[in-house]
Amino acid sequence: MTMLLLLIAVVTLLTAIGMKAYQNTKHVVINTLDLGSAHNTKQESPLQILHLSDLHLENISISPQQLYEKLKDEPIDLIALTGDFLDRKRTIPKLEPYLQKLNHLKPTYGMYAVFGNHDYVLNKESFQDLREVLEANDCTVLQNENRTIFLDEHPLHIIGIDDYGTGHSELSPSFKGIGDGYRLVLTHDPNVVLEMEDYAYDYLLSGHFHGGQILYPKAYHLVKMGKLVRMNMIKGLHQHHGRKFYISEGLGQTGLNIRIGSRPEITIHRVQSGLKAIQEKAVG
Repeated sequence: MTMLLLLIAVVTLLTAIGMKAYQNTKHVVINTLDLGSAHNTKQESPLQILHLSDLHLENISISPQQLYEKLKDEPIDLIALTGDFLDRKRTIPKLEPYLQKLNHLKPTYGMYAVFGNHDYVLNKESFQDLREVLEANDCTVLQNENRTIFLDEHPLHIIGIDDYGTGHSELSPSFKGIGDGYRLVLTHDPNVVLEMEDYAYDYLLSGHFHGGQILYPKAYHLVKMGKLVRMNMIKGLHQHHGRKFYISEGLGQTGLNIRIGSRPEITIHRVQSGLKAIQEKAVG
């Protein structure tokens, strides 16, 4: 009888923990970061970048409409999507409603995306379908390439580095042809920053780690995901060689649709884009 009561207690406890962990996936956090100018230049207002990562549409607990409602009153200048949209062919149609709602935010300078390791689980045909859905919904896809936009007379270089963890990243073509101006890097796996000593950038946005997703007592399960984990860099704002980079906790989940010690994240980065940024000799 005692053993039966103990078993019931354990099952009840685990059920409660599981329900709480699932509810955590619905408690989306909006983080806002102000990246001030280090160059003492004047600018009337910062560039507002909406950063979403790791939608993992097989396991996401926020609907397109709910996402839009959270952001509809925010002035968005640019949207950055840093990979891991999905990993199953049948999920691809689920992406379009999210992209449509993001377009309703009317980002002044458009929407840009890079791919993550889960996107590369798709076969070649399905991967192309994923890319076409992104492009059909006014999203510029960057695979080791860059685009330049101008904010008044100030160039902003948007550099898309393909996924590092799956061996798709190529730094030289990503930076090809870039001159002076603000350098914003989009990539999925932040471990690539450890290989970028010779590639100058102002700010890098990434995801990949989900903030641990199940972070108890520590994210030991992430150790296999690269050196940054062992350096205790799994979420938030960090620096390497004096260059700032951000690791989003992601909006969706992978594996089980639960979170412990982490929350789904929407991030707004306020960047002083008008600054006279990197003007040094750099590879690329």
